[in-house]
Amino acid sequence: MAQIGESFDINNTLMSLNSLFSWIIKKRIHQIELFKEYPFEVQRDVFMELISRGSNTEWGKKFNFSQIDTYEDFNEMVPLTNYEMLEPYVQRLLKNEQNLLWDKDIKWFAQSSGTMSAKSKFIPVSKEALENCHYKGGKDLLSLYYNQIPDRKLYKGKHLILGGSAKINYLNENTDSYFGDLSAIILKNMPWWAEVRRTPAKEIALMSEWEEKLEKLAHSTIKQDIYILAGVPSWSLILCNRILEITGKKNMREVWPNLELFMHGGVSFEPYREQFRKIIPFDDMNYVETYNASEGFFGIQDDFKINELLLMLDYGVFFEFIPMDEFDGVNSKTVISLEHVELGVNYALVVSTNAGLWRHIIGDTIRFTNSSPYRFKITGRTKSYINAFGEELVVENAETAIHSVCKLTGLEVLEYTAGPIYMEDGNGGGHEWIIEFKEPPASLESFTQELDKALKATNSDYEAKRTGDLSMQMPVVKQAPRGLFEHWLKSKGKLGGQNKVPRLSNNRELLDEIMTAW
Repeated sequence: MAQIGESFDINNTLMSLNSLFSWIIKKRIHQIELFKEYPFEVQRDVFMELISRGSNTEWGKKFNFSQIDTYEDFNEMVPLTNYEMLEPYVQRLLKNEQNLLWDKDIKWFAQSSGTMSAKSKFIPVSKEALENCHYKGGKDLLSLYYNQIPDRKLYKGKHLILGGSAKINYLNENTDSYFGDLSAIILKNMPWWAEVRRTPAKEIALMSEWEEKLEKLAHSTIKQDIYILAGVPSWSLILCNRILEITGKKNMREVWPNLELFMHGGVSFEPYREQFRKIIPFDDMNYVETYNASEGFFGIQDDFKINELLLMLDYGVFFEFIPMDEFDGVNSKTVISLEHVELGVNYALVVSTNAGLWRHIIGDTIRFTNSSPYRFKITGRTKSYINAFGEELVVENAETAIHSVCKLTGLEVLEYTAGPIYMEDGNGGGHEWIIEFKEPPASLESFTQELDKALKATNSDYEAKRTGDLSMQMPVVKQAPRGLFEHWLKSKGKLGGQNKVPRLSNNRELLDEIMTAW
């Protein structure tokens, strides 16, 4: 009888949660529609709130926030920043000095993957950033999902969130202070409405040893009723394939019959889309992209029909933009607010946040596709591109080309990276690609030719530089052995979680390092 009573209580709780969430959704969708209609007014409100909160901090006093009344004042009086400029403040925060960048205590730090460097970055995460930015983004994602596909009952099942690890901050005697992947910080502070259906157990979710964690994740979730899967595509795919290997099942619906939503971010989904379709070969499976960086939650795919992200304007983040053709890091002269962006232009993203980042260049580049509402695509990184010959190849071009060639040839690319081949000894320059295929191509030469064609089709500058093989030769593609990139990430201590392989580099440092690991 006790079990019947417990089951009844659980069912009642889930029904109540679904009813409560339905009410929250309707209210929140109305608010989202308002910021779509009044984007500049909403951003001005965010701006003034941030200036008010920052005025009494050490940073705010240094740059006279109390005298800032307009965005023009802000643009003139406050410098652009990168991590190197903020690091002295972060080091003090790690030792529990407060009121430096934000007017409330900072106890948590998102440790960036630092894939291109051995040095990690520690991004401050405030309580306000967690509640009003990251968690608000999570609620909005589900709200927008429910709004497009009504009558879902996601709270009936489990939500499998694949995240990173967290470590205690031993520089601070306050044991509530720690650093780790953003996903780990989110998991450790998960609100009740999300925690109630989350899986796996935290002792598994926060493990740092990825290979052991993968096994525990797989075995602990095989018999659970998973409705939602969330994580970086590459590591989520590895988990799913391991589960299929353990169970002997043909696809993930045979394991999790009610799986209906994959929430992904961190890297472009296009190279992985076909692989997911093979392990979940059903038209009613939904995929939603998010843009949730260590510095803040910035965008959500609000319309499944288009692969674009809605800029979320009321999360306590003020946005600015630097045209990439005028980008000069913190010395950039041209910086604009949302009101002045143009469609189709590649911008470096600059944010001021409710965690105390001020005019911070986060390293991502975006391109607006719509201004009513403001939707965009992530195009790459300010330092993740190849422009050794004036070709201006960005990650978006590379992802589009790889996807096009895979669709044409039926091949699957698991991981890749590319960089320049410099002109020397009378030999022409070009690009070198290291690509890990699921199955090797019948002809690597044919694949290379198709990749070259696809790159020409997606980037006119690349096409011009390739004309007549004058500036650039045919790209060189090297087929990586299976597991090469995983082995390289492991050697860097960056296996699993939110860590990812850099796609493009404007020098040979990464290529040569991976070749050495080969």
